[in-house]
Amino acid sequence: MPPPAFPRTDGLIAATFTPMHPDGSLNLAVIPAYAARLAEQGVRKVFVCGTTGEGTSLTTAERQQVAAAWQAAGRLPVIVHVGHTCLAEAKVLAAHAQKIGAVGVAAMAPFFFKPATVRDLAGFCQGIAGAAPRLPFFYYHIPCMTGVQLPVAEFLRVAGPLIPNLAGVKFTFEDLFDMQECQAVADGRFEILFGRDEALLAGLALGCRGAVGSTYNFLMPLFNRVLAGFRKGDLAGARAAQLQATLAIRIIIRHGGLAAQKAALNRLEGIDCGPVRLPLAVLPETAAAVMEQELRAAGLWEVLAAGTPSVRPARQKRKEVKTPRTVRSERRAA
Repeated sequence: MPPPAFPRTDGLIAATFTPMHPDGSLNLAVIPAYAARLAEQGVRKVFVCGTTGEGTSLTTAERQQVAAAWQAAGRLPVIVHVGHTCLAEAKVLAAHAQKIGAVGVAAMAPFFFKPATVRDLAGFCQGIAGAAPRLPFFYYHIPCMTGVQLPVAEFLRVAGPLIPNLAGVKFTFEDLFDMQECQAVADGRFEILFGRDEALLAGLALGCRGAVGSTYNFLMPLFNRVLAGFRKGDLAGARAAQLQATLAIRIIIRHGGLAAQKAALNRLEGIDCGPVRLPLAVLPETAAAVMEQELRAAGLWEVLAAGTPSVRPARQKRKEVKTPRTVRSERRAA
């Protein structure tokens, strides 16, 4: 029997932040407005409880609550990251994602006791995917966080026959040789979701149709231009927008990683996702103000705050895509 053919993503998937109250408890009431804003900006799906969502800092029950809240918001299809150092907990999360109606699950490699071989990794993923057999399963490759740097193309060749619902990979790594090889495995059976926002244009040029990233929460005005330029063959325009996005990311990350990104979302989009959890450090308000000043000085703040029309999925043969008018929501003052 041939493997199931799962629908693929044309466009960008936001790796969402987990909204929290000042005391670090979940603030799920933020999610409906957050989801509406992402949909308005042209995001196609959300990827919840991953690295950006601080999934490994949440309890299993909290991760289930977050996934259910995004699903209940009803604005965007939900992919749930269910990776865990404990296989049994990962299976619980995967089964829950299937039960609530998510459109996919993903799992990074276990990062304390690490798989030594591709076959070990495939066996671990097989157990997780089997707990949600109706959903596409994506291996989440992010060596900078897990320390697991096994060749992904080899993983797909080994895991493909073992995992019927293996749909592809969220590829968050700079080894583009391995990524290209992944796209050729099994005659292109597997979807490769590009995971480096700073190099989105490179991922598109190498054949990726979809991408997952944290900065798609607040840099969509620029990334919509990257997509539109690439699809129309305007590579100069796409490169210019990619460079602006990369410069913005450098400024934001320099001020504190996830904490700075949460602050950027609040200041640019009026979506307050609160603080990060320990061991991450909360960004002081003074630092957030300096970050905003640097973005303004670089000429990026006005570009981002103004917003741009969203970009529809590309049609076959990359015909010119007309962008729809977007309805702009009122933003709270930064």
